[in-house]
Amino acid sequence: MVVTEALTFFDKVWTDHAIAKIAKNTDLLQIDRVFLHDLTGAATLRQLEASGRSLAYPQQVFGVVDHLIDTAPGRHSRQSPAKLGSSQIQWAKEAAQKYGFSFFDVGDRRQGIVHVVSPELGIVLPGLTLVCGDSHTCTVGGVGALAWGIGSTESEHVLATQTLAQEKPKRMRILFEGKTADGVFSKDLILYLIGRIGASGGGGYAVELAGSTVRSLSIEARLTLCNMAVEFSAKYGFIAPDDTTFQYLAGREFSPKELIWEQALRYWRTLPTDEGAKFDREETIRSDRIAPQVTWGISPQHVGSVDDRVPDPADTSDLSERALMQKALGYMQLIPGTPMQDIHIDVAYIGACTNARISDLRAAAEILRDRKIAPTVVGICVPGSTQVKVEAEAEGLDKVFMAAGFEWHESGCGLCGHMGNDRLSDRRVISTTNRNFIGRQGIATRTHLASPATVAASALKGHIVDVRKL
Repeated sequence: MVVTEALTFFDKVWTDHAIAKIAKNTDLLQIDRVFLHDLTGAATLRQLEASGRSLAYPQQVFGVVDHLIDTAPGRHSRQSPAKLGSSQIQWAKEAAQKYGFSFFDVGDRRQGIVHVVSPELGIVLPGLTLVCGDSHTCTVGGVGALAWGIGSTESEHVLATQTLAQEKPKRMRILFEGKTADGVFSKDLILYLIGRIGASGGGGYAVELAGSTVRSLSIEARLTLCNMAVEFSAKYGFIAPDDTTFQYLAGREFSPKELIWEQALRYWRTLPTDEGAKFDREETIRSDRIAPQVTWGISPQHVGSVDDRVPDPADTSDLSERALMQKALGYMQLIPGTPMQDIHIDVAYIGACTNARISDLRAAAEILRDRKIAPTVVGICVPGSTQVKVEAEAEGLDKVFMAAGFEWHESGCGLCGHMGNDRLSDRRVISTTNRNFIGRQGIATRTHLASPATVAASALKGHIVDVRKL
């Protein structure tokens, strides 16, 4: 009798892409998709051209305009849609024409944030490997892909060879079990996880997110969950594909069609982790015990329930952690013991590759409908893609946001990062983004991370709010 070893999803995908053994724990992998965005892609293409190389498989390469584009309303009526990097965008466009890869330019109905458009167009698929010069590439692990961020030198190598050497990491599985309470979303789940295992808890692991809670999530919620895997130092974060995945991908522009779709389905159904497969580390989280989460410091691990108080560094015995907490509270201008819901906000920001999909905008609009945000608050909503923006407008969500007092922007990365725009400098922001680092959204900007519903609810009151009370 032949005994077959039980394998994890990660091991199956890794093995299917391993071309050659380079060292004891390092393999040369086949890379199925490469994404280039305007901030890093142009530099990579210049390096490639300077080296005298060309693209090995241009049909597997896709370029987007997202980081440098101006998202302010009415950009299509202005001559320059980019506040920064117009020359980089133009150069990338010309490179796409020269080398023959797909490029979603300003004005293209497919334009948007790279990690939003790749799944919504069906470019990223279960079991594929995908790389991009962006740390949040792990987002698309939400459709069952193995995806990670790379540097410019690695990008050049992939473009020239469609391969990349990778050291195989250990395997971790996080099981989220139970039904979430009203007002609790996937953003709350991932923030809670980071608070529990720490910002370095996933270092050296490929992390599978699983369990009954995850199986109940929509694909867009799964993308949010995987988006922040890198925030606890996991290079790879993913969810094995299932019928929810297949229904989401069916009929999308770049998804397989007809006979090839049926062949793909048969392969995809073999990918989930086998019963009895071994992991190097496992964690189980009771999702039904999680309340809405909000960060208070300068790392995603500085997080707590919305009904908690700002922690006191004196309560921790770890000296390095105590020092980091003291630094965080100094930067955030917070006093230990302050109730989270007593913290005022100046700006409510909904956008970024974490939470700017149509389901995110619907969740926020449900809170904002027939209400007005506080007069002291600036509300900003930046859809994650042109497709999301068009769909939201067809549903009238733009009118809900604007009637409530929010600005309704064009799609792009917007003010997730500083990007040379000082608009949020020295202000307190509650944000659906993924990083609350010092200066991330502007000089001296103090960012509190939360779900779209919590951001919208807080905008109404002018301070952090428990959305469950609305």
